[in-house]
Amino acid sequence: LAADQGHANSLIKLALCLEHGTGVDQNHPEAARLYCLAADQGYANAQTFLATSYATGMGVDQDYA
Repeated sequence: LAADQGHANSLIKLALCLEHGTGVDQNHPEAARLYCLAADQGYANAQTFLATSYATGMGVDQDYA
């Protein structure tokens, strides 16, 4: 899989599926982990999704910092 190879767009798409339970069991912590991997590559969408995860406490401890 492209996500297994660290392809940022694939990581984001897989994370979205995990976040919403689309075709897979819903798993917010794993979605946040994948957003983080893509965000570390500089992808703004992933950074936004990760920030939203922290703001809402979805899959991670809530943190407004």
